[in-house]
Amino acid sequence: MLGLKKGTIELIPYTVEWNRLFEIERLHIERAIHSYIESVHHVGSTSIDIPEMVAKPILDIAIHVESLENVQICVTKLEALGYEYRGEYGIPGRHYFVKGEPRTHHIHMMLPSCENRENQVLFRDYLSTHPEKAKEYAELKKRLLKECEGDRELYTESKGEFIAEVLRLARED
Repeated sequence: MLGLKKGTIELIPYTVEWNRLFEIERLHIERAIHSYIESVHHVGSTSIDIPEMVAKPILDIAIHVESLENVQICVTKLEALGYEYRGEYGIPGRHYFVKGEPRTHHIHMMLPSCENRENQVLFRDYLSTHPEKAKEYAELKKRLLKECEGDRELYTESKGEFIAEVLRLARED
């Protein structure tokens, strides 16, 4: 149900099981770090509950924190839950964690200064309430899976224009 080998791309149809697995993980996370965080969100395509959606079988979790000091405290506590800390991993203000091999979870812990802090939730909410746009996104992902021939970086980059469009629409909505 969950798990993807590092560096590979696979898309599977949405399943409500992902929401249940997120809720279990959210409880573990909140139990470990609740005093240091503002909120925990299920984001990414595994969180978009529409029939046409496809996703990589990895749960994306956004955690909002107020201070770098809180991030530093959370690192050790999340490592105790099996997460591996990767630093900002190319996005200023975001602190990235991975779990599992094959990979099952990604955490995007974001400070207020992180430009992406609200984008993940905004993107999820827009696609969840606009099924026609979500279907378009699912079709794009299927097409890119074939076109990118397993190049995960190219696959991710190739979705950028669509994601920017959805964020623009969401802000206008």
